[in-house]
Amino acid sequence: MTDYDHAAIDELLHSRVRLAIVAFLAGASTAEFAAVRNAIKTTDGNASVHLRKLEDAGYIAAEKRFVARKPQTLYRLTAAGREALRGYVAHLETLLANERSP
Repeated sequence: MTDYDHAAIDELLHSRVRLAIVAFLAGASTAEFAAVRNAIKTTDGNASVHLRKLEDAGYIAAEKRFVARKPQTLYRLTAAGREALRGYVAHLETLLANERSP
């Protein structure tokens, strides 16, 4: 990897919606689907697709349960997800530190 390796950016986290989800969950121990959807200001379908991609990558974990006979899904950031977020931010900082003057 060179000092200015933009190709090393985590494509999974580089999505605006997925980055917002991971950042939101980094500040919460767990969050219900509706809380995540409302925080990132998107539709149910869009949130579901991005949450599934993050879950498939092991960045978040989902727990499904019933509360008062209604289904509820809780999400949390995994250790791998937290490490990926830290790495993403660190890499962006590296790119910015290597900014070239014209």
